[in-house]
This record gives sequence, structure tokens and C-alpha cells, in this order.
Amino acid sequence: MAANVNFDMPHNRISTTLITYPHWYSPKNGIYRSKHLSLELPKDPFTDLVSFVFSHRHNGVSALVDSSSGSSVSYSKLQPFVKSMAYGLHKMGVSQGDVVLLLLPNSIYYPIVFLGVLCLGAVVAPLNPLSSVSEIHKQIKDCGVSFAFTVPENFKKVEPLGIPIVAVPENEEGLKLDCFSCFSNMISGEFGFSMRPVIRQEDTAAILYSSGTTGVSKGVVLTHKNLISMIELFVRFEASQYEYSCLNNVFLAVLPMFHVYGLSLFALGLLSLGSTVIVMRKFDIDEVINAIDKFKVTHFPVVPPMLTALTRRGKGVNGSNLQSLMQVSSGAAPLNESVIEDFVETFPHVDFIQGYGMTESTAVGTRGFNTEKLHNYLSIGLLAPNMEARVVDWSSGEFLPPGSSGELWLRGPAIMKGYLNNEEATMSTIDKDGWLHTGDVVYFDQDGYLYISDRLKDIIKYKGFQIAPADLEAVLISHPEVVDVAVTAAMDEAAGEIPVAFVVRKVGSMISAKQIIDYVAEQVAPYKKVRKVIFIKRIPRSPTGKILRRQLRNFSTSKL
Repeated sequence: MAANVNFDMPHNRISTTLITYPHWYSPKNGIYRSKHLSLELPKDPFTDLVSFVFSHRHNGVSALVDSSSGSSVSYSKLQPFVKSMAYGLHKMGVSQGDVVLLLLPNSIYYPIVFLGVLCLGAVVAPLNPLSSVSEIHKQIKDCGVSFAFTVPENFKKVEPLGIPIVAVPENEEGLKLDCFSCFSNMISGEFGFSMRPVIRQEDTAAILYSSGTTGVSKGVVLTHKNLISMIELFVRFEASQYEYSCLNNVFLAVLPMFHVYGLSLFALGLLSLGSTVIVMRKFDIDEVINAIDKFKVTHFPVVPPMLTALTRRGKGVNGSNLQSLMQVSSGAAPLNESVIEDFVETFPHVDFIQGYGMTESTAVGTRGFNTEKLHNYLSIGLLAPNMEARVVDWSSGEFLPPGSSGELWLRGPAIMKGYLNNEEATMSTIDKDGWLHTGDVVYFDQDGYLYISDRLKDIIKYKGFQIAPADLEAVLISHPEVVDVAVTAAMDEAAGEIPVAFVVRKVGSMISAKQIIDYVAEQVAPYKKVRKVIFIKRIPRSPTGKILRRQLRNFSTSKL
């Protein structure tokens, strides 16, 4: 309890009003605790992720189904495929601790490769297959990659590095083609280890790239413990809140599995539940509608642009076509209130929730939960089990109670090990007490629901993908006619946010906005392209030289 003291009472009398805080918030240390009961996590230090996934017994039939061809991987074949993949990698010279690149789009084989690498005790480095050559080479060098899986059209991006490459097919039909013969042999062999590698929970399992709260992209080091925590505190916990059987759930996997959101669900968590995952290579709203209808999809995790497209398309579809859909969940970027209201009105039979997580928190943070009595569509949900939070005034460092907005700090077993080869960035993001400083401005209401109101972070969220302004600035400043540059976000109805470049041209230069856009496009993945260019005389900076991005965002809003 705390007291409000009023010194303005007559006769100099002091009135004291007691404030009662909810049990899940402590005013003494500013810590918010989950309203959910804590969950028991594996205590054996030698519990590895793959063993954990397959330790959960269920009667699931179809694990992974290709949306275009219908070819599938059954649960009875899933574990043998994973073990065979691990042994195949071992025979090809991959050892425990080696880093393996997954430069792959979604496919029914993505989880098999991912789990096969981890089964061997090696480390997975997932990367967007649309990444540019320079982006790929930079991250391969950063991670020390020694082996790669990719699609044939990306061989030319990886071959100059001189590491072994295996081509991965889209579906079962591809296994018959010569170019995929190596992969076919790897998943159809035997698990021939005389002794399986000893893997600890604290061992590194994956390196995912994120721009974090600021700066250039950094390798987020996630351990087996982090990923096990994610499965328990996010995927399996969410499933336990509903009465229906997980075996009847059919998830549509359009979110990319190289992103922590898609990875946590489709390549890991759902496979421990026996649910069916319908895998789509890339997002196309017409194909989405057809897949929901054809495969009787019940759950569809999305990012905001997908939700908008589904709503627009849904208004023109006979409602009976989408009656199988039970839940749509949105994450990775903020949602506009009107977009949510439009979706709920269009699909009144669908349970809509939002969630919050970061690559640095292994996708664990909050998750929405609606009941018959309460439908809280605007909130990003309640804190996940075993997680703690603080809301902190970014100016004073004061811990703030429910109803007050400040920066969100998170602490729990899913928080990353740190940034790869970057102790300075790690220390500025995770403090000595283990709190992850998220850079997001939030507040808790009196019922424990969390809301995002702003962002301190520099990152741009384009269709749910993270773009580090510093990465684009590094490309732009290399142009001989650019003197100074800053990149920031501008709101966009279709994409959520788009990158806008503020450019100071060299004196006398007549370079056009299109030329600058084309220059960047040649060197980055398509989603990272600069979409607008604003020429400016001077980049606003603080006395210490930091770009004042908030000023630029305000300027771009009026300018665009």
C-alpha cells in the first residue's frame, strides 16, 4: 500500500487516502508478476530441445502439410526424419557446436532441418532467403557458418563462401529431382550414432538476427533452455487455456519460419501438441482463403498487414467458406483500433487475440485471452507464466504502477543469452539484474492487461519484419553523392510502417529520389527497400551526435 497525502485540508489537518494495489504488482520494487500460475520447467540440465519436443506423447496424425500440393509429413515419420537428418549432417562433417545456415522459405521440410541440426548439437542460423548477397555474407562471417541449406535459386549467393550447400525441396514431389538427391538421402537414412552428443540446456541452439532496441542487426543467441521455455510458456500454455483438443487444431503457417514468431509455432511448439500445420511458402490472400476452406483451418497467426488483407477479402467471401476458422492471433507489430474493429465485425465467430514478444525474449511476453464475459481485443494480453515485468519512466528511472506509461522491462527464463560477439550491446539491453529493456512504451490496466502506446526503439516494422535504420544508413552513406543521411519510419496503411530516407546531398548534386531508392534496392532484401526519400539540408542531431528520429518522424508525417 501507498498513501496520498493532501496538505490543502482546512485547519491544517492531514487527510490520508490508502491506495490498494493488485496482488500481482509490488509498489516496493515495481515488479509486475504474471496472473497465471507458474509452470514447472525441466530441471535436468541435460534436457535438450529435440528430446523435449518429442517427449510429449499425443495421437497426432498429420504434422506438416504443403498447402499447394497436399503432400505431407506424418507424425509417425517426423522423428525418424529428424534423427536421419542429424546423422546425415554428422556424416557430412557437421559437429556439435558448428553453425548451420538455413536460407530457406517455408516448407514442410523446414522443421525437419531445424530439429535435425539441433539433434546433432549444432547451432541453427535462420536467415531470410530474400536477403542480399552482402547481407548473407556479413551474417555468415559473423556467425562462423560452416554448412548451409538453401533453395537452388540461392546457390549463387552462398557458393562464393566455399562451404557445403544442400538444396531443400518445397514438397515431396521435389525429392524425385536430381538437384535434391542429397537432401533425399539425408532424411531417408538411418540414425547411426553409437553415442548421441551430450547437449545441455545452456548450450546455444540458434542465432536469430534482430535490430534489438537500436542500431544495426545483431545476432540473438538463444539456448535450448530459451526455446524449451518458449514452448512451455507460449505455445503449450496458450493451448491449455482452451477446452478443445489440440489434435483437432489446424494451423495455417504463412508467417516465415526464419522469424521467431513463425519459428516458435510451426517449427517447434505445435509439433509437441500433435496439431496439424498447413505450410504456405509465401502470403497470397486468395491462396489463404482457399487453404482455410480446403484444409478446414482453425487457427491463423498473422501480422497486421495479413489481418487487413483477410478482412478486406473476407467481406467478399461467402461466410460459410471460413466457418472452420476459430482463432486469429496477431503479433510482431502494433495494430490500429479501427483495423481490429473491422476484423471483429467481419468475422464475429472468430476469436481474435494479440500477443507480444521479441526475438530477444524468444517470442515470450504476453498473450491475449478472451472469455465469454471479457473480450479484450485492444490489449496485447496478460504476462506469460514465469515472466516478470517493470514499467519504467525513461527519464527518471522510476518504477511505475498500473495506469502509468513507461518503458517495458521483461525478465524470465526465455530471455536471450545475449548478442553474439557484442558485449556492449548485450549490457545496454540486459541489465545486471537480468531485465531486458525492450524499448517499447506500455502500460498495464487494473486487470493486468498490457497495452502498447509508443516505441522508444529505432526499428521499423515493415509488414512485421524488422528493419534497422542503421543498416540502411550504412548503405546510403556509401553513395558518393550523399553527405549525411538518416532513416526513420512513416506510417503506411498496407505495410504498417515504411522506411523513409532523409538525405543530405553533396553540394551541386542532382541525384534523384528514384536513383537513391534504386541504389539501396540493389544491396538489400526487398522488404528493406527505402520507399520514400526526402532531401534535407541538415540531419537533426543531439549534442552527442545521436540522430533525433522523433523530429524526423514528425516532419515526414507532415511532408508525406
